[in-house]
Amino acid sequence: MISNEAALTAAQCRHYSMCKIDYLGTGICPAGAENHFVSYYPQGRMDLVKAVAAGQLPVTQRLVDIADTCTLCGVCDLQCHFISELRPMPVMKELKKHVEDHLAAGKPVQLEFEDKSLKSHDPLLMELQEITGPRWASNDPAITTAYYSDPCPVTIPKLPRAVVLPKSVEEVEDIVRVANKYGVSFMVRGNGSSVMGFVMTDGILIDTQRLKNMDFDTDNWCVTVGAGVSAFDLQKEAFARGYRVNVAEPAALVCANLMCSGIMSLFSTSYGTLDDGYVDAELVSPQGDRFRLKDKRDAHPYRFIREDRPLAGICTSVQIKLYPTTADEEGFLVPVESLQEGLILVRELSIRRIGFGLGVLGADYISAFMSPVATLARTVKDFTESMLRAPFMVMVLGDAKDRAAVQNMNRTIISNDLFRTLMLGLSKLSPASGKSHDTLADILQPLDDGDGLPLFHLLARSDLQPLVEAALEPSPETHASVVPEDLRTAYTRLYERPEMTDLVWLNMFRILSSRMGREKHLLPLILYVPLDKPGVIGVLVSGFKRIADSFNLKNDFGFVSPLDLGKRAFLEYDFYLDQNDPDEIQRSRMALGEAAELIEKTSATVTGVQWIRYTLNQGCCRKENLLYSL
Repeated sequence: MISNEAALTAAQCRHYSMCKIDYLGTGICPAGAENHFVSYYPQGRMDLVKAVAAGQLPVTQRLVDIADTCTLCGVCDLQCHFISELRPMPVMKELKKHVEDHLAAGKPVQLEFEDKSLKSHDPLLMELQEITGPRWASNDPAITTAYYSDPCPVTIPKLPRAVVLPKSVEEVEDIVRVANKYGVSFMVRGNGSSVMGFVMTDGILIDTQRLKNMDFDTDNWCVTVGAGVSAFDLQKEAFARGYRVNVAEPAALVCANLMCSGIMSLFSTSYGTLDDGYVDAELVSPQGDRFRLKDKRDAHPYRFIREDRPLAGICTSVQIKLYPTTADEEGFLVPVESLQEGLILVRELSIRRIGFGLGVLGADYISAFMSPVATLARTVKDFTESMLRAPFMVMVLGDAKDRAAVQNMNRTIISNDLFRTLMLGLSKLSPASGKSHDTLADILQPLDDGDGLPLFHLLARSDLQPLVEAALEPSPETHASVVPEDLRTAYTRLYERPEMTDLVWLNMFRILSSRMGREKHLLPLILYVPLDKPGVIGVLVSGFKRIADSFNLKNDFGFVSPLDLGKRAFLEYDFYLDQNDPDEIQRSRMALGEAAELIEKTSATVTGVQWIRYTLNQGCCRKENLLYSL
């Protein structure tokens, strides 16, 4: 019997897959690392407990093994709390107890081949197991349930007939041929972190977790990675060699991310997007034939066509570019009073080639990234918007010369040192600390000379830094003071590490971005926009806000990042929903429909506006065909 508390926690899993990467340097779930199926990771176990609580999952042979291999090591508790404030350990304990009680009562265990919805010893499954070995292909409900759905409101849940984990491209080819032989659909899955309903199938689910090869060719500044390599793990290996790669969310698998929609990051300012980042890729066609993108073909599979397109092939490896790093890199923030001011500034910086990474971020993003808990993030956002009058900030990743160039433009700079002070001391703004906004404001406001400038100008003054530090008392211990007491030591140790407050490192590895979905599931609207037309961007942003507000959905501006020397840009605007509230799910669907109408209408009349929807399965297309075609 699963308790209500455990069931509620399990149902809140966002499927961001952060428990599959060692992003905190504390290790990952040993059972997941050894067995690879999602069900063996904390994310999968949360889905299993949700299904057990709903009476949808019997005790099966695999469920017994999944429960038994959980060591209750506690790694998942810190990992999950860091991004979502969920504590999965009680859920893991209840799953183990559920299985143990079932076995102790002498109740039967369903064997792996006895699923009543399939023929015993399903011939399809048997052929898949002949390809990969019995361990790596399964139709056990305890395996397939973890691939059934995700939190996206438009997802159509589908239970796979079988899940298979190939180890080589040859095995992928054979799996596709078996699917064709039986007339069964198939879908390829990376880490499943898209949470947009793209990786569901009632046929064969091909999980690429075991294709983890990495081959660096530093003489040619490129690296070939298998389809099971995550953005975080690749970035870690590249960085150790003095390079970086242009990748997206840390748990996203690089091949899947590249093929699905292309790479979008602040580094795209310099490194580009879509076809800019890769040299070549190896794919398996829907017929089971291997090919490479550089092969001469009658119809190139990744020329852009503005329509919903089917999967052109399963990417088994990709050769992507490496970019050198330098020892003097630094990040800084430029506060601005409006979105329009931020757009004009970031475009000018891009045109002038100032910084290798640029973006306009909203206060919602900044506060979520900096704050270890959601209650503090709300306080920080209010402080940033109302007290500092900085509802937006321009992020600049560059070096000292870039910082000097921006300062010469008479711009106020929040240096990385001041950012570190703020990040390690913002817990003092929490009501629980006994202080409030007024603590810092009482220092800054008497120094205001009445010139009407926002307080962020005073906050950034170097001569006032001792006063700011006295007010905030920045330290790893201060930062950790607002998290649950049993996690404070772990948080303190994390924030003793300098990279945890380094803007360049944080943007390279993006370990904080999942905090955007901490309170509710994140539903991003992402599109390409003309940065030379800031008014168009303003109309889109205000339109998205109007739509979300009309359906009573939480919403906020995400970011804008320039491309092609300020000609184009990425725009993200975020809707949020309670993934377990049927009414909110329905309202978010209607909001998405209206947002789609706004995007399509604008795209039809404004050159350069394109919805990311149309890059699905075209992430390797030439960006000129997407962004500059009429």
